[in-house]
Amino acid sequence: MDDVLLRSLTPGVLAVLVRRGADFAAAEDAVQEALVEAVRVWPADPPRDAKGWLVTVAWRKFLDAARADTARRRREDLVDEEPVPGPAPTTDDTLQLYFLCAHPSLTPSSAVALTLRAVGGLTTRQIAQAYLVPEATMAQRISRAKRTVSGVRFDRPGDVSTVLRVLYLVFNEGYSGDVDLAAEAIRLTRQLAAAIDHPEVAGLLALMLLHHARRAARTASDGSLVPLAEQDRGLWDTAMIAEGVDILQAALVRDRLGQFQAQAAIAALHADAPVAGETDWVQIVEWYDELVRLTDSPVVRLNRAVAVGEADGPRAGLAALAVLDDALPRHTAVAAYLHERDGDIALAARLYAEAARKASNLAERDHLTRQAARLNAGL
Repeated sequence: MDDVLLRSLTPGVLAVLVRRGADFAAAEDAVQEALVEAVRVWPADPPRDAKGWLVTVAWRKFLDAARADTARRRREDLVDEEPVPGPAPTTDDTLQLYFLCAHPSLTPSSAVALTLRAVGGLTTRQIAQAYLVPEATMAQRISRAKRTVSGVRFDRPGDVSTVLRVLYLVFNEGYSGDVDLAAEAIRLTRQLAAAIDHPEVAGLLALMLLHHARRAARTASDGSLVPLAEQDRGLWDTAMIAEGVDILQAALVRDRLGQFQAQAAIAALHADAPVAGETDWVQIVEWYDELVRLTDSPVVRLNRAVAVGEADGPRAGLAALAVLDDALPRHTAVAAYLHERDGDIALAARLYAEAARKASNLAERDHLTRQAARLNAGL
């Protein structure tokens, strides 16, 4: 069973059900049931038209649920005919569905969480990690969002800023290697950039391209992570970098700076350095200062501490780190790196081992464990 195929078809199937009158929560439940049925049936009897099969089965599941639920009797007249099995429309509804999920009746954070779960295909755990909240808290937030939009007409799409946040988080989850969604996020952001003249849309697209250009160099042949400073820059996609820089420059000259443009500027400075030792860390710190002003994000401040450590020395970086909450994800890993650069190898080794125990994915855990072993071997 091809999980990637199922994930790619899900948004389009969900959009078809919504257009045909299903409320969002019921449509999502029906699509999930159809996916379960596909996992059971397809290995022995694969359909000729996968999307058409899913639309037909999901619609039947929705009809069954609607007829069984007396609270939805008013909808039965709209859904009393099943669609004829066969090829479904090939129109890509994914981006439209992102806007519909960013409904004005939801808070931006709830809209993002709902869209990531229902359309982006992320698990509740992954969304909770992106928001830095417990999984149970995020599960409640998503459930409340579903209840809020249940029965609401999806004729008032949400705003661009909420959709951008969703696309950014989807890209980050794909880029982490846990779920391969990065290319899909880029595709949708290209569509959005073609439809909307907005500097932050351009900034997000530039940011994605500049990061994605380094993808081939981010892991070794054994699957282990390769830190930015150690990557083979000959593997970077120079055409993608050039496109990202051009898009970013066109956005910056409009003098409407936003957080995605600032992040893209940092990525462009990394891409511009022929070797890690020539990275312009002073400019990077300046851009992080802009990001702090724009977002006041603790994660941005954590990344800024690393940049300060490179620009002004590890002790300056440790001083910037000291004012941050040590419960922040990757705080311990940053502390280990800065202490290693400051020469305190024993403390750095202990911190790398501690950071490995806290790591949220296997690749990061393995990398930090190797760092601790490397330092311990030299003691």
